Amino acid sequence: MEIGKKNTQKTVVSEKDTALAHGSGTLRVYATPAMIALMENTAMNLAAPYLSEDEATVGTEINIKHVSATPVGGAVSCEAELIEEDGRCLVFKVSAFDDKGIIGEGTHKRFIIKTEKFLVKTYDKLK
Repeated sequence: MEIGKKNTQKTVVSEKDTALAHGSGTLRVYATPAMIALMENTAMNLAAPYLSEDEATVGTEINIKHVSATPVGGAVSCEAELIEEDGRCLVFKVSAFDDKGIIGEGTHKRFIIKTEKFLVKTYDKLK
């Protein structure tokens, strides 16, 4: 992957995306967990075309500020930009916007993993 590569995704805030629905608050506004999921998904989809069939990425770190509320029905766009690559570690700058401006920003780190090896190790925890 090239530093500076970007991906953008869009959504419209629905009831399932609210702080009330996520249990992260009591209001019918775009939930921080929903915004973070959109940010992670946008970064994951940016990396996906560069992976082999036996690889995936997993999120390992997120540092986000949620700076403005968005109501149900509001449009949200998210941009992920690769800002650092160190072997299997990918670091993205992520930003989210509604029609009035920025609503969230920060960084997100993902690691490239071998899917089967990762799943075996994870499910060995149940033994």
